[in-house]
Amino acid sequence: MPREADVLAPPQRVSDRVARWEEALDAMLPGRPGGTRLRIATWNLRVFGGLTKDWTTPQGASPKRNFTDLHMIAAVLRRFDVVAVQEVRGDLRALRHLMKLLGEHWAFILTDVTRGEDANPERLAFLFDTRRVKPSGLACELVVPLEQGADLGRGELDRQFARTPYAVSFLWREQTFILVTLHVRFGGPPADRVPELRAIARWLADWAEREFGWDHNLIALGDFNIDRVGDPLFEAFTSTGLVPAPQLAGLPRTIFDDPGAGHFYDQIAWFTQGGQNRPVLTLEAGAGGQVDFVPQLQGEHTLNELSFHISDHYPMWVEFTAPTP
Repeated sequence: MPREADVLAPPQRVSDRVARWEEALDAMLPGRPGGTRLRIATWNLRVFGGLTKDWTTPQGASPKRNFTDLHMIAAVLRRFDVVAVQEVRGDLRALRHLMKLLGEHWAFILTDVTRGEDANPERLAFLFDTRRVKPSGLACELVVPLEQGADLGRGELDRQFARTPYAVSFLWREQTFILVTLHVRFGGPPADRVPELRAIARWLADWAEREFGWDHNLIALGDFNIDRVGDPLFEAFTSTGLVPAPQLAGLPRTIFDDPGAGHFYDQIAWFTQGGQNRPVLTLEAGAGGQVDFVPQLQGEHTLNELSFHISDHYPMWVEFTAPTP
């Protein structure tokens, strides 16, 4: 019986390909900044569950993602300190092998699988480098209070979130920040997403106000499934003061976006002022961008095939610095 491939022992051809990918990444996104800069990312990794435990995937086999693909994904993730990941599935095989590649200093926190017709059953996860950040105690899912149901008007959310937003607090350089990740449901006409986005925005605004007294930073990130700036989805998302990262404005979110006609699905956003005109984000936002993996990793794949090997979404990121004492 042939020996099973070991994800930690790539053949030379894979090592060479990873080295070329690392060089390309150096040009796009130098290694983690360290020091007083924190790099936070969000990445919808398409159907991140099953895995072909070999270096190539046979024609017609499923799942498409293999060990080589994990090495390419890991090379990207290592350049961030914390990454919110959407579409982790119930099958954790790909995630567990990815964590082996990232190394013992990396850890993850994730939800259970969501259930229901619109849930696409998936998990929300945070992957983070424990040498840079540590969980500071909070991990929770956001739910609509039952008493709020009586006050919901026409066009408001009349149920729980399809995929419950997930919040985790982290500590970095004596700064506490709470990351809230979500994956807004996509199915049906875009107008169906408006109530959920509006409810999320309202929930986050209330929470940001409560956390202000503790000097906690609140940052929302994930796949909001917003079609474009200025549409009803965007207006619902920003209705309570959430400000999308200007560093990401105009950047394509998916590998299928046409030039000049991109979507704004993936966002990193925060409040710049509270209800009393108080600054809420004490971390200072700096550089930001996306990682375009298509030119280097597509090879002979179609874009659709590439989306199942790597993803259909680009990683989006923003750097933050700690405030001056």
